[in-house]
Amino acid sequence: MRIAVGLEYLGGAYAGWQRQSHLPSVQTAVEEALSRVADHPVTTSCAGRTDAGVHATGQVIHFDTPAVRPARGWLLGANRYLPPDIALQWVRAVADGFHARYAAMTRSYRYLILNAPVRSALWAGRACTWHTPLDAARMHASLQVLVGRHDFSTFRAAECQSVSTVRMLESISVERRGPLVVLDVRANAYLHHMVRNIVGAALAVGDGSRPPAWIPALLAARDRTCGGITAPAAGLYFQSVQYAYGAGVPEAVGAGQSAIMGALPPCEGER
Repeated sequence: MRIAVGLEYLGGAYAGWQRQSHLPSVQTAVEEALSRVADHPVTTSCAGRTDAGVHATGQVIHFDTPAVRPARGWLLGANRYLPPDIALQWVRAVADGFHARYAAMTRSYRYLILNAPVRSALWAGRACTWHTPLDAARMHASLQVLVGRHDFSTFRAAECQSVSTVRMLESISVERRGPLVVLDVRANAYLHHMVRNIVGAALAVGDGSRPPAWIPALLAARDRTCGGITAPAAGLYFQSVQYAYGAGVPEAVGAGQSAIMGALPPCEGER
């Protein structure tokens, strides 16, 4: 039987999703918890591997098991054995051909920037703090050139091992919500550090250090050395995965994602 799971976690205490031999990882914690419920070793596959310090509100994983448990049994049982910063949100039995990674059509990320003159204790480790005032509208407009199918070489990490640097970016947006500047992006797949490097360039445009025309110039350069900073991992959230209709996997909003969105004050005009 193949089981799909929706998962949320805070990544600050982990060396990323992927299992590590000598470092704590989200995958290791999840597999150990599921193995205790299944009463046999469980191996998982995820929709998108997150780096050290990156969070998730809508990660999707799957695993195979001969164990028969009700969905509530998997959910509550695994959460009992997981640390407080990792939690299963839903469990579904899916077709044997479903694959959390390869069946994904698009993946969405959110990046949170606390644009404030002083640091926040409450948002520490959960948002990037930027002290210089940011023009969210200017950031949004400058990034629209990235929508579509492009070579994103400028926005990938030097250690990125992807054979192709071409990705299809479906949408990207930036908006201000009170002291937070929120960047949302959806694409079929991503290069290593691609979102964080895009955010780094957007920050330079937003605070006036660079003109909006710098973004298309970076895209055309196809050279990472021309790019800006890599934004901190703390602000990045793996938000959701989109599958074909009928896959049996919800694009569900977890409790943590609801809490994050609930913490954001409405934009002007939304009241």
